[in-house]
Amino acid sequence: MAKIYYDEDANLSVINVKTISVIGYGIQGRAQALNAKESGLNVIVGLRNENSNTYKQAVADGFKPVSIEEAAKKGDIVHILIPDETQADVYENSIKKYMKKGNTLMFSHGFNIHFKRIIPPTNIDVIMVAPKSPGAGVRKTYIEGFGTPALIAVYQNASGKAKDKALAFAKAIGATRAGVIETTFQEETETDLFGEQVDLCGGTAELIKSSFDTLVKAGYQPEIAYFETCHELKLIVDLIQEGGIENMWNKVSNTAEYGGRTRGKRIINEKTRERMKEILGEIQSGEFADEWVNECKGGMKNLNKMREEEANIQIEKVGAGLRKMFIKKK
Repeated sequence: MAKIYYDEDANLSVINVKTISVIGYGIQGRAQALNAKESGLNVIVGLRNENSNTYKQAVADGFKPVSIEEAAKKGDIVHILIPDETQADVYENSIKKYMKKGNTLMFSHGFNIHFKRIIPPTNIDVIMVAPKSPGAGVRKTYIEGFGTPALIAVYQNASGKAKDKALAFAKAIGATRAGVIETTFQEETETDLFGEQVDLCGGTAELIKSSFDTLVKAGYQPEIAYFETCHELKLIVDLIQEGGIENMWNKVSNTAEYGGRTRGKRIINEKTRERMKEILGEIQSGEFADEWVNECKGGMKNLNKMREEEANIQIEKVGAGLRKMFIKKK
C-alpha cells in the first residue's frame, strides 16, 4: 500500500525563506502560484511576453511578473509550469545557466526529465509536485479550505532534503490537506501518458464518437444519440468518482447494471487489451515521446489537422445546440 502524507508530515519552514519562481501562469501556474503565495511563500512569476493574457492576469492577481531569465536567476526553487513541448527549449535558453548548487528544479509532470529532454546539473535537487486535478480544481479546493490530492517525486536529492521540499510545497498548495502519495518521475510520466491516451482522453473520446455514430447510422435522432452516449457519461463518471465502480452499479437501474456487466466485455475485450499493451510499450520505450517532440518541431501539422477535422463532426454540432438547453435563461 502506498503511504499517504498529510499536513502533519510536511513543514513549510523548509522552504518559507526561499524564493519560489513559477515559470508560466497558465492553468496550473496560476493556481499553484496563488495558493503558495497565500500560504506565506515568497513567489515570483516568470513570463515570456509582457503583452500576453497570462501576464495581465498575473498582474491582476497581485504579482509583478519578470522575465523567465530573471525569475530563474532569483529563484531558489524554479518551478516549470509551461507546456511540455516548450519546456526543454526554455530551460536550455533561459534557465539552465542560472542553475547553481543548492537550487531546486521542480515540475508537475515528469515528461522532460524522464525522457531526458532536460538534463539538470547533478548538484541541484530535482523534484515533482503533481496535483491530480486541473488548475481550476487546485485553486477552488484551496479557497474552500481543503485541497486536491497530489503526487510527489524526487529525481535528484543533492541537498538531502529534496523530499522535504516537495512535501512542503505540496502543503503550500493545499495538497497535503487531501493527501499526497510518493511516486517516481518514471511512474508518474508513463502512467499519466497511458491514462490520457487509452482511457481519459483518447479512449473515452473515441468510445463516445463511435457509439454516437452507431446510433445515428441506425436511424435514431442525433439529439437522442447525444444524450445517451455523451451527455449522461458525466453522471456515470460522477458516481464512479464518488464511491467507485460498484457504487455506480448500485445507483443505476437493474436493467442498466445487467446490460452493462454482460455486454461491456464485448467492447473492451482481449483485442482491446492488446492494443493497450502496445500503447504502453510505445510510452515506455520513448517512441511516443520522440513522436510528440517531432510533431512539435514540425509545427504540429498532424495535430492541427485533426483539430480542424473533428471540430466539425456531427456530434460536436449537435452537442453545441443541446448544451444551450442547460443554460438558465434570464
